[in-house]
Amino acid sequence: MKLQFFTKLQIQLVLITLALTSIPAFAQLQPRTSSSLSNQSKQAQPLTLEQAFPFYVSAVSPGQYKVTWNLADGHYLYRHAFDFTFSQNAASQNADAQAVAIDFTVPDGLKKVDQFFGDIEAYYGELTIDLRLGTVPGPDARIFIHYQGCADWGFCYPPQRFEFPLSP
Repeated sequence: MKLQFFTKLQIQLVLITLALTSIPAFAQLQPRTSSSLSNQSKQAQPLTLEQAFPFYVSAVSPGQYKVTWNLADGHYLYRHAFDFTFSQNAASQNADAQAVAIDFTVPDGLKKVDQFFGDIEAYYGELTIDLRLGTVPGPDARIFIHYQGCADWGFCYPPQRFEFPLSP
């Protein structure tokens, strides 16, 4: 009789142990509710580059241009990432390598601490940068526009390079 008592006790202990350890696994099998699905759809999604940082180039006079960005809400550009170069001979394979620096004027930006670069100067909303070429552009001239930006929620776009053809 003693043997049966221990066997019943052991079986009960095993069943209790199985029941307690299966509760977390069972909780993972619960179906998703509509509220859990709506929380997932509210996660921020990166905008395309064209949506986040649309810009245009306008001629002011021969050799002087303006680059104007109209940034999407919650997106900013880094002051330290701007670079503008100019090449008269865009037909060659290495026009960017032959490019020379362009003088440019950037207004003061907003000082902030960035999660990627630390203390930075950032631009939100509309930003216009004045470019002054050292010469009047020829028919094959190009401006190379370099910039980088991020979204406030933590998505950082890679550095960008845009080639803009000029016409005299």
